[in-house]
Amino acid sequence: MHQNLYLYFRRLGHALLIISTICLLVCIVGYQTFDPVLWGWSGILLLIVGSLLLIVPGRLREHVAHQNNDICQQQATTRGWSAWLLGVVLTGFYVLLYWFPYTLQGLVFALEPLSQWLRQKPSDHWFVYGAFYTLAVMLMGVHALLKYRNNRYHLIRTCSVIFFQLGFAFILPGLLLAFNKPEFYFSYFWPLKYDYLFPSTVGYLVDNGAALGVFMVFWGAVVSFVATPVLTYFYGKRWYCSWVCGCGGLAETAGDPYRHLSDKSRKAWQWEVAIIYPILGFVIITTLALWVNSWSGGSLLGDLSGGFARTYGFFIGSIFSGVIGVGFYPIMGNRVWCRFGCPMAAYLGILQKHFSRFRITTNGGQCISCGNCSTYCEMGIDVRWYAQKGEPIIRSSCVGCGICAHVCPRGVLKLENGPRNDRYAGTILIERDSLQILS
Repeated sequence: MHQNLYLYFRRLGHALLIISTICLLVCIVGYQTFDPVLWGWSGILLLIVGSLLLIVPGRLREHVAHQNNDICQQQATTRGWSAWLLGVVLTGFYVLLYWFPYTLQGLVFALEPLSQWLRQKPSDHWFVYGAFYTLAVMLMGVHALLKYRNNRYHLIRTCSVIFFQLGFAFILPGLLLAFNKPEFYFSYFWPLKYDYLFPSTVGYLVDNGAALGVFMVFWGAVVSFVATPVLTYFYGKRWYCSWVCGCGGLAETAGDPYRHLSDKSRKAWQWEVAIIYPILGFVIITTLALWVNSWSGGSLLGDLSGGFARTYGFFIGSIFSGVIGVGFYPIMGNRVWCRFGCPMAAYLGILQKHFSRFRITTNGGQCISCGNCSTYCEMGIDVRWYAQKGEPIIRSSCVGCGICAHVCPRGVLKLENGPRNDRYAGTILIERDSLQILS
């Protein structure tokens, strides 16, 4: 693309984003004076156009081999002032969303026409959140599609997360409400969607959804306890974490520019193990306690199990997964929640580590120790250490995104679903002393 034309699109994109921000602020702050629908949708449309003007020319201008150029020199992707500012904005948005939703009333009014058209229900702050969440996945999905356009695996994977977020996590739940059925997210399962197997939720779905509600409960239970082990055995945790999950979808699209910020230290790995598995245990204990209390009519545990559920919902469901999990993208990388807090990731990780066919094989004889694989591992795995030794990467935290293989200049890494026999066997390395050329 011609340099002058690229600069024109870039400046126009920045100008539209500034105007979009002003429109959205007017919608939020001045909705009682100004038309929130007009200002809100003007801001959203300008946000879409401005973002595309920055994303499309910028990605197409760069050769496929140069997509990560200067990423470690830019303020926005190296914990500079703009990264901290974005982190504060994202964190602030989640704080308002969870604890001060009335402050977002302007956006609620702005999206009222969309909510009525899709759900036949009034808009609320959770619909606002779902709409902007989906928009972020779609816009930054375009970014990922162009960035990895020479890799079929990443093109399909990115289209998959966009499809599941738009179709299964936004449109389908809205249509269920439009037909007076319980809102249900078919792409989220226990233990990530921890309350889907709580007695209160099961009772609500069965009582209000009739046959469909029974199917929802059946679907959630079967996927959690049957489909998840089977799919993880064949494909590893990547089938969910990098292809279906909405949290992973946001991380792989909107969070992609920050994947290199993940902490690769051993201390971070120790914290990961020390936090994520107790959270999984907390979900299991809470679910069991609620069912025991339900069956006993509250005579055994009283409100203790309910206290467990409220505690988990506040500290893990709200603060960890939302405020920290997304708000800290520009500072700690894009998989903070997936790596340290997600109970579904812990569950899948145990299956992947001990019962799966999935592994990333390494051809150590070809490794030049450039470190690209470790740098861009969003889960903080020191991939280079395995590659140098020719050992397969079988880690419970690996989400199988495949970026390590994509950025390797020598084709050292390969994602495989091979037989479990000799799963941990490394490639045979030819040592220099073994080559007796002159003998």
